Amino acid sequence: MHTSPTENATTLVAVPSANPGGLDAEVSAHFGHCDVFTLVETDGVHIRSVVTVPNVAHEQGGCMAPVALLASSGVEVLIAGGMGMRPLMGLQQAGVRVVHWAEAPSVGHAVRAFLANELPEFALQSTCGGDH
Repeated sequence: MHTSPTENATTLVAVPSANPGGLDAEVSAHFGHCDVFTLVETDGVHIRSVVTVPNVAHEQGGCMAPVALLASSGVEVLIAGGMGMRPLMGLQQAGVRVVHWAEAPSVGHAVRAFLANELPEFALQSTCGGDH
């Protein structure tokens, strides 16, 4: 069972983002098709650092490549708007907690909502068929 973030507990949060990424970037509506991932290191209360990582090519059936990228980058939480069942299951198996971004206007808003424990877990019923 996951708990809310606590102060001093460093957490690496990833948010699928439109170019160029960063806290002011638009949150990408679909995990596998984003331009970049904005990686935000938090202490459970505050944003400590922000970097961007280019997404890998997303080809038919290649939805696990972004999963591997995030898992190998040490991501602990993904804030996502949409994704298929296969990447959701892959992220969960890699130990990455996935929460739903609820249409945040920017990456920064989404991360602050996560830090305030306002984002629900991403449910299997919310997955799409991968046709976005």
